[in-house]
Amino acid sequence: MKESGRKQGAASPCAACKLLRRRCAQDCVFAPYFPADEPQKFANVHKVFGASNVNKMLQELEVHERGDAVSSMVYEANARVRDPVYGCVGAISSLQHQIDQLQTQLALAQAEVVHLRLIRQTETQALTPTSPSNSTASPSSQSQLMNNMYHMDLVVDQQAHFQHSMWTC
Repeated sequence: MKESGRKQGAASPCAACKLLRRRCAQDCVFAPYFPADEPQKFANVHKVFGASNVNKMLQELEVHERGDAVSSMVYEANARVRDPVYGCVGAISSLQHQIDQLQTQLALAQAEVVHLRLIRQTETQALTPTSPSNSTASPSSQSQLMNNMYHMDLVVDQQAHFQHSMWTC
């Protein structure tokens, strides 16, 4: 039966205590989050933040908040090891750039759909016979056409508005 990252009754230290070469106490703050079978997890966190700083951060948090804090530290540490300059901010920036590109592509595709609908509606109106007294489209169909165009303009404008974000450099 495992408890706090090590076998009960055995002196098997958690990954943090093993790396730091110290005795793992029963109330070790690292043990629940850095089990002995995941040594690289703590190694990266230690390399980026330092064991003392991680200990202080965990001590200052409520017990129920520590798991999320450790997950964040592990994510940031792994990103920092992969990219020492930008860390996870580089990954976030890259994802934001992809979102911006996809929003632009979506807006263009939506505009093209509206354009094709207008062409199809115009062709349909040209093929339908009209009375000699009324050679233009009915006011209601013109109104509907204008409403569709206005609605698409709003969609395109909204998409363009979201392209500018705080992550854009």
